[in-house]
Amino acid sequence: MNKLLIANRGEIALRIIRAAKELGLQTVAIYAKADQYAVHRFAADEAYQVGTDDMTVEAYLDIPAIIEVAKAHHVDAIHPGYGFLSENAEFAQAISDAGMKFVGPKVAHLEMFGDKIKAKQAASAANVASVPGTDHPVETLDEALAIGEEYGYPLFVKSAAGGGGRGMRVVEHAEELKEAFQRAASEAKASFGKSDVYLEKYLQDPKHIEIQILADEHEQVMHLFERDSSVQRRHQRLLNLHQRFQLKMNFVNKFKQQLYV
Repeated sequence: MNKLLIANRGEIALRIIRAAKELGLQTVAIYAKADQYAVHRFAADEAYQVGTDDMTVEAYLDIPAIIEVAKAHHVDAIHPGYGFLSENAEFAQAISDAGMKFVGPKVAHLEMFGDKIKAKQAASAANVASVPGTDHPVETLDEALAIGEEYGYPLFVKSAAGGGGRGMRVVEHAEELKEAFQRAASEAKASFGKSDVYLEKYLQDPKHIEIQILADEHEQVMHLFERDSSVQRRHQRLLNLHQRFQLKMNFVNKFKQQLYV
């Protein structure tokens, strides 16, 4: 791998560009017309506009245009950053089909975990507990209201795709559901190109504990220890605290051991 295209913008793209240059890689940035003076464009070795002049966020979701730029400029790999197309299996497959590497999970894993509904289905099949809620896209307001009656409020309306706090709405009462349902679907469509939403019970003030896993194509796997991401604003983490809070060591160690099974 000698030349890397970063399919993102702003601070996310800048961090990837910096890391790539430290590894001696050539970097290619993409930008929407509205971002033509953005810093990431000038930080990369090369930069090219994607999408039409009237596009903003949509430009970074234009899979054919991004692939076209990558092929035209002899890119070896594409890094999606996070958000936008980072969890889009179709994007990863298009990169592979074009003879380039996708810097991220395998397509099969993206299909399983990039869509939160499919992830819940996989968890259920493996007898892993998850937050009570739907395991399919909720298509209509009537269905959403029925789910509200079944599970009670507050509810969480969530985009099936993407992350970063987008496409999410907390609903305290049935009267709020219509607006929240429509806005979550609309925001999901604009941010991730997919409007599917699902509903689940909203957990108030939970502890958000993660254990991140890093693996490569040579089947080398390691964990990066646990972190507490409970400090959030608008469903977006503000701090990652790399300490154990209210977790017993035997639980943490047991969880880590499962990564190597």
